[in-house]
Amino acid sequence: MRKLVYLIASTLDGFIAGPDGSDPTGPGGFWTPSEDYLKHLIEEYPETLPGAARAAFGITAENVRFDTVVEGRKSYEIGLAAGVSDAYPHLEHVVFSRTLTESPDPQVKVVADDPAQTVRELKRQGGKDIWLVGGGDLAGALYGEIDQVIVKLSPLTLGVGIPMFGRSASFAPNAWNLVEHTVLGSGAAFLTYDRVADTTSPAE
Repeated sequence: MRKLVYLIASTLDGFIAGPDGSDPTGPGGFWTPSEDYLKHLIEEYPETLPGAARAAFGITAENVRFDTVVEGRKSYEIGLAAGVSDAYPHLEHVVFSRTLTESPDPQVKVVADDPAQTVRELKRQGGKDIWLVGGGDLAGALYGEIDQVIVKLSPLTLGVGIPMFGRSASFAPNAWNLVEHTVLGSGAAFLTYDRVADTTSPAE
């Protein structure tokens, strides 16, 4: 069965964006990725690069790990604000939203249904794994469906921002097993964790 993989950039203190939710690596962002970070991303996760970046780097190879990307409306609208209606034309692109009445792009599927149920249906389909790109609120809603977490850890702290699983995630402890790690000379690290077991217990 396909896996839902939350592959996300995070600071040392667990934030995926600043308080305003804007792209950390975009214009005016607080993090400029290092050369070795970009090199590792291109070599290991080429399909997670937006279409424009893939074209700039001459990436034309078949997708390696993922053939589907899912994201929330707020994350999707970061691209829309920059004039990009489909940042990942090389992937099946699903956006979860109850406020978008129609898709801004014919190649992007907007889904108003329950994200967890939709992802379970996607998992049962054939193909490569499913990449959860963000944002935090959607990751929180899909917490129980995430099979693997790949943290692109930046050597930064923010103090405050958007947490990895959003601001409204429920208290649900879960164990994860570190299965792969790469530490770069710049201080960034790629950490891959597989879900071990659900250790959630009702609060007293």
